[in-house]
Amino acid sequence: MMVPVDALDELRELTAVAENRRTETGIPRVAMVRGKVPEHELAAVYEPMINLILQGAKTMTIGERTLRYDPATYFVMSVDLPAVGTVHQGGAGRPYLAVSLSLEPRVIAEVLAHAPQRVGRGAGFAVASVSAELLDAWTRLLRLMRRPDEIPVLAPLYEREILFRVLQGPQGHLLREIAVPDSAISRVRLAIQWIRENYARPLRTKGLARIAAMSESAFHRHFKSVTTMSPLQFQKRLRLMQARSLLVESLTTASSVAFEVGYESSSQFNREYSRFFGRPPATDAREVRARLQRG
Repeated sequence: MMVPVDALDELRELTAVAENRRTETGIPRVAMVRGKVPEHELAAVYEPMINLILQGAKTMTIGERTLRYDPATYFVMSVDLPAVGTVHQGGAGRPYLAVSLSLEPRVIAEVLAHAPQRVGRGAGFAVASVSAELLDAWTRLLRLMRRPDEIPVLAPLYEREILFRVLQGPQGHLLREIAVPDSAISRVRLAIQWIRENYARPLRTKGLARIAAMSESAFHRHFKSVTTMSPLQFQKRLRLMQARSLLVESLTTASSVAFEVGYESSSQFNREYSRFFGRPPATDAREVRARLQRG
């Protein structure tokens, strides 16, 4: 699908004020970023969102799946997921630019009540081609950054239009399942919330299945379908990402961090950390701190 060049150019101009980190726009649930985001900031737990790339490209690895998206596509995530992303500059060294909308189930439900139903199945994340209508809605929403007095009245309308366009697109079922309390994604989200809040505690599939109101076999199947990971793999990635943050932010030892995030063996922690991040904990933390100091 051909992407309207004029619309992208205006969106790039509007987001050129973004910084090299998540930058708030003044519009509820809407943020933007510009430049080369430090690699370590992209290994994180991503919350439900619609992410639109305006310049450059991004790869996102979740579990064993890696997706790439660029200004011809947008990314939808319907559950909290630990992911590793890499941003790529645009042609001629032009900076990476992106804008995101955090998803609010209540707002999606309001739109869903008046939108034709679309069905679909798959993981809790996907990439889809962007349409001219979707870009137009994004443009009108971001123009409000220059007219902040209009945000309270118009931002909710444009946000709902963006949600409507995505609901009518090929990945609309991802939004629909967020807003339906009894859907598989909504039930898995309850279990994910427990894991996020208790990542250092021992994980029991039986207890998680009870939280999700499913049998153990159904829960494991749906969890793997939505996240592409088993509950144990999901928890392990949360622990490793939290450990990296602790190591970077303090001078504590890898052994103490290992026990703090729930590992019973520091040697196992060192092996799994090195496998996931490509370097031993202390070396990785030192290099990340050096990159931060260089800016």
